[in-house]
Amino acid sequence: MRAIMVMYDSLNRHMLEPYGCDWTLTPNFCRLAQRAVQFENNYVGSMPCMPARRELHTGRYNFFHRGWGPLEPFDDSMPEILKNAGIYTHLVSDHQHYWEDGGATYHGRYSSWEISRGQEGDPWKADLHVEYSRQSVFRAKQKAGGSGASPRVIQDERNRRFMDTEEKTSQAVTFAAGLDFIRRNHDQDNWFLQIETFDPHEPFYTLPADKALYPHHFTGDADLEADWPPYAPVEEDAETVQHVRYNYAALVSKCDRYLGQVLDMMDQYDLWKDTMLIVNTDHGFLLGEHGWWGKSAMPVYEELAHIPLFIHDPRQPACDGQKRKAITQTIDLAPTLLEFFGVEIPEDMEGRSLTRVIAADEPIRNCAVFGYFGSQVNAADGHYLYMHSGERPEVAVYEYTLMPCHMRQMFSPEQLRNAQLAPPFRFTKGCPVLRVPAKKRRVDTTGFGSALYDLQGGADSNVLEEHPEVVQAMKREICAAMRRSDAPEEVFQRLGFVR
Repeated sequence: MRAIMVMYDSLNRHMLEPYGCDWTLTPNFCRLAQRAVQFENNYVGSMPCMPARRELHTGRYNFFHRGWGPLEPFDDSMPEILKNAGIYTHLVSDHQHYWEDGGATYHGRYSSWEISRGQEGDPWKADLHVEYSRQSVFRAKQKAGGSGASPRVIQDERNRRFMDTEEKTSQAVTFAAGLDFIRRNHDQDNWFLQIETFDPHEPFYTLPADKALYPHHFTGDADLEADWPPYAPVEEDAETVQHVRYNYAALVSKCDRYLGQVLDMMDQYDLWKDTMLIVNTDHGFLLGEHGWWGKSAMPVYEELAHIPLFIHDPRQPACDGQKRKAITQTIDLAPTLLEFFGVEIPEDMEGRSLTRVIAADEPIRNCAVFGYFGSQVNAADGHYLYMHSGERPEVAVYEYTLMPCHMRQMFSPEQLRNAQLAPPFRFTKGCPVLRVPAKKRRVDTTGFGSALYDLQGGADSNVLEEHPEVVQAMKREICAAMRRSDAPEEVFQRLGFVR
């Protein structure tokens, strides 16, 4: 048996044709939908990028105990478990967070790995002649200094000079490496390949051929920067918002094109008969919806939380082309792959194998629970989306870790001076962990207040006061998930729950 995962970052469900979008060009996602099961109620768990990838490895929620960080010494890692069971695991990726401090333990869990450089200001090329002079269309950036030329923006400009043709772009390099693995190993058994591209994450860098797919009607200066939205409220006019959406759509169509190359190779080698194919993402991205750009600075709205998922299970080919409504999450992917290869699922994994969901749309949970570390906790059941803000926001937030790293730096000595050794959690395999006060500048959307949205009756109005019985049911689901995850006592206190 073999398995291929094609993973994207920030791929919006509502921007794909199989999920009902009528203006983006995604023919290969349509093609995929005919060769796989399409999941209608798939949700995030821990936001954003690396917290989601920790869930992909461990099959367990991350956000109750810590924010962005590496895999921990006590973590179960699905690729490593497969590797130790004799399944060859290979990662190809241009997701630059894997080679920063806060992601540095993920790629080493695979049998082998290959990286391609250049995404989002990745510290790659060193041409000091490059100057950045573009002015941004985004007013939040204008207020911060006009061009928004931070060191990362300037580095991204350097990188783009070396990705001036299609085959040099990082997504193209990543997929070429993944296709090469398939070409070399299609006649071998027992392997798992993860092809992971950072696209369509911002900045939405594409070449003219992809931009030409969409009718840009932007009337401003061609040198204006309009492909890197800030995580901020929308202050731009409707024409600018539409132009930014076209930039995102152009990158989605590029993602679709390279997905087509994987599907072509599945056809060429007749891999559909014995190879599982998973196509997924970590979270969505706001492109003006709810008056916001990006993520992190606002609540986890439906556009961020409700994400696409396609799975072809070669053991159940009759299910291809069908849709499933059961509530699923990122934590389910690790047990799904382990079960597919006949490898025992560790008891610490909270997710469930999706085999029965694929076969018969068998429910595996009442609702999805998700959120950012130290922030609101959310629940969605396919009908309602509930956002629960802490009832006691003054309660301190702590990170529990043996790998004290943030995204791009280690924990500072100042932060670690107040660390204490905490007793083990159920999933730490008897290991005590550091209990470290969280940084004050963490993501926290508590100030937005609790809210309830009716996903079937229009998700724009807060109907919290109209449905107290739904709110109570959602609170019970959140509390049950926290107990299953062995969430720290102060998280219960902050949210106003009783353990």
